[in-house]
Amino acid sequence: MQDFRNLKLWQKAHALTLSIYQASTRFPADERFGLTIQLRRAASAIPINIADGCGRSTDMEFWKSLSTAMGSANQLEYMLLLSRDLGFLSEETYSSCNADCTEVKRMIAGLIQSLHTER
Repeated sequence: MQDFRNLKLWQKAHALTLSIYQASTRFPADERFGLTIQLRRAASAIPINIADGCGRSTDMEFWKSLSTAMGSANQLEYMLLLSRDLGFLSEETYSSCNADCTEVKRMIAGLIQSLHTER
């Protein structure tokens, strides 16, 4: 068991989540229970699953949590694209959030690979 707050991956995922919450405050009110909440849930699920995995007792359980986090990151990546294409995100905000999402996905993949290699 390790403190999730010490993982650079969790720190980056948490910062991404904060950015998503900030960016989605400008979405139309009629999207409050639609795309806004889906985007926020996908973003927050990434650091949530990383934290959950850190509290597990085996590498296999941690790997499963990271795999779930990767799925959430993929969902987030699509919802960012959709938000941009609907005109809810500026190109600048989209590019920044998408780059951060891509970096988080790269870091998750690296950690999954390192756990796989250790087995």
